[in-house]
Amino acid sequence: MGDIGTHAENLARYITGLKIDSLCAEFTTFVPGRKLEDDANLLIRYHGGARGILHASQISCGEENNLNIRIYGTKGSLAWQQEHPNELKFQAKGEPAKIFGGEIITSATREKFTRLPFGHPEAFIEAFANIYLEAVAAIRASIEGKRGGKFDFPTIDDGVHGMAFIETAVKSSRSNAKWTRFMKSD
Repeated sequence: MGDIGTHAENLARYITGLKIDSLCAEFTTFVPGRKLEDDANLLIRYHGGARGILHASQISCGEENNLNIRIYGTKGSLAWQQEHPNELKFQAKGEPAKIFGGEIITSATREKFTRLPFGHPEAFIEAFANIYLEAVAAIRASIEGKRGGKFDFPTIDDGVHGMAFIETAVKSSRSNAKWTRFMKSD
């Protein structure tokens, strides 16, 4: 949970803006000798009534860093997989699925955050480069006395939130009651 689980929770929170109300976690250690869980399954209740499922596993044979997210709503669904980062699947209710590629990214966003042509997925290191570029822009704006700029990078609040998420999941996993209120980090 402290590694890939927090990435999955952060992705869901970043994309949807949903805040966790409570969760029910089950941790399992399958590999003998491991000190921490290597498989975690969570049911999540969000404020406002939405529900979620988070699965994080170090033992899923055949999966290579396949961080993915699926969002189901009343009007349709979205799906994205890290192993196919240039594709976003959208399915409106009652219609065939549509797969979007680079055409959904605006030219301003493309120029700011991509350095490779479409068909060549941005890699792990380039993702960090985008975070660093935004952090540098925020630092420059602060030095120049410019206030109110909107920058897109994780903050200390995101780190604290991630720690609260891990703590709540561990508490739930160890509890007989299971459903555990999220320990607010705000």
